[in-house]
Amino acid sequence: MTGNIEGYDLIGDVHGCGATLAALLEKLGYHQRGGVYRHPRRKAIFLGDLIDRGPRIRLAVSIARRMVEAGEAFIVMGNHEVNALAYTRRCKPGSSCEWLREHTPRHNRIVQETLEQYRDHPAEWEDTLAWFMDIPLLLERDGLRVVHACWDAPLINQFLSRYPQARIDEAFLHESAVPDSFAYRVLERLTRGTHIPLPEGVRIHSGDGFTRRTFRAHFWADSPRTYGDVIFQPDNLPGDLEDRPLSEKERARLTYYGPDEPPLFIGHYWCEGIPALPAPNIACVDYSAVKYGRLVAYRWDGEQVLSADKFVWVRVPRDEQTRPRPWEIDLD
Repeated sequence: MTGNIEGYDLIGDVHGCGATLAALLEKLGYHQRGGVYRHPRRKAIFLGDLIDRGPRIRLAVSIARRMVEAGEAFIVMGNHEVNALAYTRRCKPGSSCEWLREHTPRHNRIVQETLEQYRDHPAEWEDTLAWFMDIPLLLERDGLRVVHACWDAPLINQFLSRYPQARIDEAFLHESAVPDSFAYRVLERLTRGTHIPLPEGVRIHSGDGFTRRTFRAHFWADSPRTYGDVIFQPDNLPGDLEDRPLSEKERARLTYYGPDEPPLFIGHYWCEGIPALPAPNIACVDYSAVKYGRLVAYRWDGEQVLSADKFVWVRVPRDEQTRPRPWEIDLD
């Protein structure tokens, strides 16, 4: 490990569960000093998606940002940070669009809680958006890899050849609004993963209230043959679609992360239940915290073969009265 670090604690999608994040950090042995959660021998790594949906978004961002800026943590960008950046930026004059992420009812709903919680703090929101631009899309250090949704090595190598620090800029963000551009492909694959379109007329009515025309596919199946071989989401496929063969075109959309690759940590996929490993060298740490699931961390100590025994989590309480109050975790 670099320096005196004994290991890393990789923390999944917080989605505004700021009080629960504080509780998880305390459980992991991080304690506040000088307004920053610190551990004497470990560093945290946040997997992105700090914002949207949850009750204490500003607190979640503040905890993570202070840790990162103090050198106590690292972070990669999630699709919700990307969404916020695009949602708040107008297209260039003469473009066919008004916003890089159009203000549709669906997009408005996703970002609604974040905008409401920052409404009385406009300068803080602008500063937060500026900080998002400093967050890298991926991290590789001390033998582990971190990305929000999908590690696509050829695409990552292309990206790093242009952006060695793995950070995007304004030009990249504007380019990403153009479908099938290089920037679009990078942000889609790394922060959203691979989506396979459902057959014509088939829809998934998701538990979060959205209707979807695609399903999320993972990237660690060797020679997948059917939809069921690659689906990775809490919503089941309708009917017998899991047995439907993947077409050549659909297989071409997939990337593959083999068992001999370094340990990889991802978020994004709304896993449920007791944390488990999808592959011996891959851990997903998104366990639907904001849907009253678990806010999960993996305590990595350098092992190449991961172990489900290394997961640590805090349940997110349904009862508002059981939530820690803001003043109990005041950072000022």
